[in-house]
Order: sequence, then C-alpha cells, then structure tokens
Amino acid sequence: METFNFLDKIIGESILSAVLSALLPLIFLIVYALIAILGELKISAWIQERLGPMRTGPYGILQPIAEVVKLLQKEDIVPTNANRLLFNLAPFVMFTGAFAGFAVIPFSPAFAPAHINLGLYYIFAVGAFAVIGIVMGGWASNNKYSLLGAMRSASQMISYEIPGALVVLTAAVLANSLDLQEISLAQSGPFWNWFLFGGPGPWTKIWVIPFTLLLSLIFMITSLAETNRTPFDIPEGESELVGGYHTEYSGMKFAMFFFAEYANMFIVASVLTIVFLGGWNSPFGEFMSGYFWGVFWFTSKAMFIVFLQIWLRWTLPRVRVDQLMFLGWKVLLPFALVCFIVLSLYRILY
Repeated sequence: METFNFLDKIIGESILSAVLSALLPLIFLIVYALIAILGELKISAWIQERLGPMRTGPYGILQPIAEVVKLLQKEDIVPTNANRLLFNLAPFVMFTGAFAGFAVIPFSPAFAPAHINLGLYYIFAVGAFAVIGIVMGGWASNNKYSLLGAMRSASQMISYEIPGALVVLTAAVLANSLDLQEISLAQSGPFWNWFLFGGPGPWTKIWVIPFTLLLSLIFMITSLAETNRTPFDIPEGESELVGGYHTEYSGMKFAMFFFAEYANMFIVASVLTIVFLGGWNSPFGEFMSGYFWGVFWFTSKAMFIVFLQIWLRWTLPRVRVDQLMFLGWKVLLPFALVCFIVLSLYRILY
C-alpha cells in the first residue's frame, strides 16, 4: 500500500509539473503580447510626435485588452471559394509553432519548461511551423494577394534562416554545446564574458570581438526578416498586397496571426539574448544574480530587443524584393560564413 501511495505521489507531482511547465509560458505569452501591442501603439505614437491611445484606461494602458475584446466579437468570415479546412487550420498551425518555441527557453538557472540538449535545433525546427502556417493560409484563401504574400514570406524565411543558423552554430561552437542552458552558463560572470564581447578568456581575445559583434548584427537583421518586421515586411506590404497572407482573415483567426508574430518576436529576441547577451546572467557578475534576478535580467534583455524591433519598424522604409534577396544571399550569408570559419578555428586553436 505504501508503494502505491508513493507512486501516486510521484505521478501527481509529474502531472502538476507538466501542467505548470505548459501553463506558465502561456500566461507569460498572453501578458507579454498585451504589453508588446501597447508598446507598438505608444512607441509609434512617440516617434511620430503623437500621444497614441489615451482614452481606454489611464494613459490608454487598457487599449490592448479592448483590441482583443473587439476581435473576439468580430464575425468569423470564410471566403466562398476557400479551402475551408486549411483556411481554418492555418492560424492554429502558426500559433502552435510560436508557442512551442517557448518550451526550451531558459528564463533562469532553475527554470526552462523543457530542458533538452538540442535546444538550438529545436528552436529552428518549430520555427518552420510559421512558414507552413503562412503558406497554408495564403494558398487556402484563394486570393491572389494572399498567395503572393505567402510566397514572399516563404522565400524570405528560407533565405534568412541560413545566415541565422550559421550565427547560432557559431555560438554553439564557442560554448561547445547546443543546450541553451549550457550556452548561458558558458557566459557566466561580468558582461565582458558574454559572446557579444568574445566570451570568457584573456584580453588577448580582443581581436575576436569584431567578429562576434558582426554576428550579433547579422542575427538581428535575420530576426527581422524571420518575423516579417519592417524593413522586411513585404509579405504583408499594405501598399502592394492589401494585407498579404492574412487579407481574408477576420476575428480571432486574424488575431492569432498577430499573437504568433509577437510570440516569434520574443523567441528570436530570446535566442539573441542567450547566444550573445549572456542569457539570464547578470551583467555585474555575482552581484544581483540568482534565480529571481535571472528571470529579471533575461526578460529585460529580451524586451529591450523587442523594443528595438518596434523602433526599427517605425523608422526604416520597406525594402524591395530584389534588395531583400541581395542582402540575404550576397551580404549576410558570406559574412556569416567567414565569421563562422574564423571563430571555429579560434575555438580549435585556443
């Protein structure tokens, strides 16, 4: 009887742990999305010398909630000639891929929803769901603008994943691991131990810093293309394609595409934080470090990168398709490859 009670206790704790591991990232995602939407509205207003939303709650801080409530009340319209099954499935596929990426993000030394030793591979694998969802929605809509937007998105995501993958593989070489927790641990100590500044080691490694700085810039650029953010928002270019791949969507399905976009923004910001900014490590070494501070530093770094993504959206013009492909294949890819080779040789020799 005692054995059965012990097994019941273990099973109960395992189920509770699994539920919490799934529920906490979902709660975080919802809160983060509301904050990001408010940030998008307010930052764009400040850049354009406006006030932004001011009527819904104090200083308009409840505007994102009003937007979600409004979308929940909108009619769910399916075009007559659309492929109904794929049309309805596409936003769920895209959101599932975005949410699945949160499974391996280490928010602190003590908490990662799923600790696996191939975290970097996993992030790129589930990121492919975004391409599937966009192409599925664009084709199933039976709309020429939606299909054009989907094809643009697929081509730019596939093109920019290659230099982005080279960047994170370089970080994996420097840390000698594909485990996101191990990569964060490899940057323990003050901020000059971060891979952005060459990683831990003697000051003789100062010649490595230009290569790591360039890699971080390359990943920042590729992350904008991966998430369809300006200046790479040609898949949904309003001046050309009405709304791109989500032209025919309305109501909550429309909202799910944007929830997925904001979730992907945080995921790529998290990867950049982990591979170059020390992850959950404090910039002051042992000072202000620990489990609570780990969550604080990780979230602060990632949200700062999200702020940069929003800032760039309202600052830069949209590029043309040929400029997008030229930048990805003839600029970012060669530079990322050279940096990968140089830093791999540095890791082997030193």
